[in-house]
Amino acid sequence: MRNLVSADTSALPELPLDAWQDTYDTLHMWTQVVGKIPLMLHPHMNHWWEVALQVGARGLTTRLIPHKSGVFQIRFDFISHELVIETDADRTERIPLRPRTVADFYKEFMGSLAKLGIEVKMYARPVEVPEPIRFEEDFRHASYDSEAVSRFWRILVFADTVFKEFRSGFIGKCSPVHFFWGSFDLAVTRFSGRRAPERAGVDPVTREAYSHEVISAGFWPGSGEIKGPAFYAYSVPEPSGFAGAAIRPSAAFYHSGMQEFFLMYDDVRSTPFPGQTLLEFLESTYDAGANLAGWNRSELEREPIKRA
Repeated sequence: MRNLVSADTSALPELPLDAWQDTYDTLHMWTQVVGKIPLMLHPHMNHWWEVALQVGARGLTTRLIPHKSGVFQIRFDFISHELVIETDADRTERIPLRPRTVADFYKEFMGSLAKLGIEVKMYARPVEVPEPIRFEEDFRHASYDSEAVSRFWRILVFADTVFKEFRSGFIGKCSPVHFFWGSFDLAVTRFSGRRAPERAGVDPVTREAYSHEVISAGFWPGSGEIKGPAFYAYSVPEPSGFAGAAIRPSAAFYHSGMQEFFLMYDDVRSTPFPGQTLLEFLESTYDAGANLAGWNRSELEREPIKRA
């Protein structure tokens, strides 16, 4: 197994869903507030990649965002627990991350942008959630457990590292490893290079996201029928036989309603070498999807470059 993921990572934290659900819901809304800024100002990239956040050394960050007088970047610092807005003109605004309503966070955030001379109009309503509440009217979500958020970020760092190792052996079109604030998950997506059948009746974002054949994997804190944090993998369009494929490790399972394979985070965390366990899941689900769909693997893959 590759050196990058062979180290013992037994210190991976616990993160039961019910222990931080309120904070999770609030943080989800805050990331949507921030994520709407690159959506409005950054040049569009294929499959909406410009809107995603990146895992950083202290939390989550946007890409570099252009505006009329320069560039700026926004990052959630989950060590000092503050939102930091920095410009290339050496100007900075900081917003404390603490228990506060989405409405309060949104108001201070937009005020901070204005102080920096960053003018932006956004669609101030969350997406991909049931019963969405406009940001300025959201007094329901107001929780922030800093310890739980730190644990969540530590898990993202682990997942980001393994996903990047997994990504390194693929030379076809592949997404960055990035965090989507709509679905609140960390993901990496490989493309076969072939167009996918048109998806009728879907919104424009979904239509572009799945315009081509993909095999995608990611990490998600869980919700609904998935009662805790989990890793997932799926293939679109799903090839015949995918649901019944032999996937490693044995704890992985297929959810017919969501049409995805899942491997619960606790089933990864509890193994002697969690990185190896996760990589087995990523590689076996990709193998199943690519082989069953007839991907031209010899043209899309290479042996990863070994580092000393």
